[in-house]
Amino acid sequence: MQASATPSSSFPSPIVRPGILVISHGSRDGGWVALVDEAVEAATIRLQQPAGPVPVVSSFLEIVEGRLIQDGVDELLERGVTDIFVLPLFVSSGATHVDDIMQAFGQPPAGLREGELEVFHVGGARIHPGRPIDDEPEIAELLLANIRELSRDPASEALLLIGHGSREPVFHGRWREGMTRMAERIRAAGGFARAETAMLLPDQAACKLSAMRRKRPDERVIVVPLFLSQGYFTTSVIPGRLSELEYEYNGRGMLPDEAVVRWMQRQMLQWLEQAGG
Repeated sequence: MQASATPSSSFPSPIVRPGILVISHGSRDGGWVALVDEAVEAATIRLQQPAGPVPVVSSFLEIVEGRLIQDGVDELLERGVTDIFVLPLFVSSGATHVDDIMQAFGQPPAGLREGELEVFHVGGARIHPGRPIDDEPEIAELLLANIRELSRDPASEALLLIGHGSREPVFHGRWREGMTRMAERIRAAGGFARAETAMLLPDQAACKLSAMRRKRPDERVIVVPLFLSQGYFTTSVIPGRLSELEYEYNGRGMLPDEAVVRWMQRQMLQWLEQAGG
């Protein structure tokens, strides 16, 4: 893939007009889009530079017509931006969508897989990639708060974190590594006995939960979904995969929550400090 973007991790030009492009998946559910927009808007409150407010655009990989990634890039370019910080609002760096997006911005592929998106036209702007969630501490705190009402005695309880996952080796490994670190963060912070992880792709959830129940039948297991918001995967897929197995679950997603705002804002501010330095 030949990209027209100019990838960069530094600021060689003395004139830097920063802009931020937040990218999430997109949905036909207007409520889901509104949750993302509200979080992005809240994260921009402190984004001031000597030249004034930093332009921030919320865009989507697909479905949301008129607000796709190229639309967002075009809007930032129209506002005179020279450097674009691309913040992927995705759960894991193992998401192939994240690799597709970054390749289309001229970044190297995560593995041998070629990206599925057409190259974005960035008009000479420098591209600076941000990070998906993986095991960020703010989100670990959020997930722990989500499950506290389900817990009675953490020292005698186990956690099972369930994420979307991937069958592709490089991306499967990234999912596994990020989920494992996140599970340990939550386990340690909450004082739980142990924590395991499972993916929906490949289908691991029921097998992992069955093994946990067989090994320690008296141990309560709390299932923690790793999804941005409640929806099809949290309300239908996970309960359907786990079927008649015994577990505790409330299906809560990450949005809406101020922790997601703090996570985005931290990345934005760190990048702007670098831009101003």
